[in-house]
Amino acid sequence: MADIDNKDQAEMDPADMEDVEEVEEDETGEDENSKARQLTVQMMQNPQILAALQERLDGLNGSPSGYMESLPKVVKRRVNALKNLQVKCAHIEAKFYEEVHELERKYAALYQPLFDKRSDIVKAAYEPTDEECEWKADEEEELTDEMKEKAKLEEEKKDEEKEDPKGIPEFWLTVFKNVDLLSDMLQEHDEPILKHLQDIKVKFSDPGQPMSFTLEFHFEPNDFFTNTVLTKTYKMRSEPDENDPFSFDGPEIMCCTGCTIDWTKGKNVTLKTIKKKQKHKGRGTVRTVTKTVPNDSFFNFFTPPEVPENGELDEDSEAVLAADFEIGHFIRERIVPRAVLYFTGEAIEDDDDDYDEEGEEADDEEGEEEADEENDPDYDPKKDAAPPAECKQQ
Repeated sequence: MADIDNKDQAEMDPADMEDVEEVEEDETGEDENSKARQLTVQMMQNPQILAALQERLDGLNGSPSGYMESLPKVVKRRVNALKNLQVKCAHIEAKFYEEVHELERKYAALYQPLFDKRSDIVKAAYEPTDEECEWKADEEEELTDEMKEKAKLEEEKKDEEKEDPKGIPEFWLTVFKNVDLLSDMLQEHDEPILKHLQDIKVKFSDPGQPMSFTLEFHFEPNDFFTNTVLTKTYKMRSEPDENDPFSFDGPEIMCCTGCTIDWTKGKNVTLKTIKKKQKHKGRGTVRTVTKTVPNDSFFNFFTPPEVPENGELDEDSEAVLAADFEIGHFIRERIVPRAVLYFTGEAIEDDDDDYDEEGEEADDEEGEEEADEENDPDYDPKKDAAPPAECKQQ
C-alpha cells in the first residue's frame, strides 16, 4: 500500500505535492471544524438540497415517532390530561390577543392626531414652523462644507426658478415605490392616480364588535374616479379551531372586502380593451372584435376574491388572498405608523439590517480570530486540536 502511495506521489506535479502536504498539516482540530461548517453552509445554499430536505421534513411533520405507542396506558392517560391543559392555554392565549387588539384601538386614538398633522403637512393644509422643521442630523449624516455650499447653491437656483411645490409632492407614491412588497403591485398607469393619494388611515372595529380593521385610502379630487376614500376591510378571528386547537398561533385574517371604485368613463385602469381578428370559416371574411379584459393594476387590491361560505378556494384564489393578507397587515403594522421613514428610505435600511447584521457580525468575528492566529508567530495549530474523546484522561 505504501508503494502505491509513493508511486502516486512520484507522478504528481511537485507543486501539487506541496499543496497536499500543506493540507495534511493544516487539516486538524479547528480547521476540520471550520471546513465542516463551510461545507454545511454551501449545502444549505443549494436550492436542490434545501428542497429535498424540506420534502423530507414535510413527510415527517405530524408523523408519530412510535414513542407514544410504546408508553403504558396509565402514562398515555396522563398525557391526555396535559393536552386538555394545552387546549385551555390556547383559549387563554386567544383572550390575550383580544386584549392586545383593545390596546391597539386605545393607542390608535392617541396616534391619530399626529397622523392627521402629518397628512396636513403632506397635502399643504398646514405649513410647519421653523421650530418644527429643525432636525439635528446624526454625526454620520452631517454634511461637509463643500456639500453644504453645493446644497445652498441648488436651493438658490430653485428660488430663482420660482419653484413653489405645495406640501410634500408624491409622498405616498414614493413610499409605495420604495417598498418592494408594494412596488411589485404598481403599474406605470397606476402612478398618475397615486399622485393624488393624500393619506392612509387604519380604523379598528368598535368595542364589542368582531375583530377587524379597515384601511382607508384618502384621495384628493382627480380625473380618474369620483371616490374620495377607498376602503379595504380585514376580518379576523382570535379563537382556537375546535378541530385543531393546537394550531392556534394568534389572530388570523378570515376574509377581506374591498369597495366599488366609481371610475370616470375611459379611466378604469383595472380593465383594458383588446382587438381580436376573427375569420369566418365559410366565407373567409375577417372581422375585428373588441373585448374588455382584466388588466394588472394596484387598484385590483380593492376587489379581492370572494371567499365562499364553505371556505373552499382554488389554488390561484388562495395565493391571491394570502398575498393580499400579507400586504394589508404590512400596511397596517409598518407603512402607516412609519410612513416618513419609508419615504426617506431609512426604514428600508433598518429592515435590511434585521436580516444582515447577525450574519455579518459572525463573519467578522470568525475573520478576526483567523487573522489573530495567522499573525501570532508562536501559534501552533496542532496545539489547538483537541484529542479524540476516547483518548481523554478519566
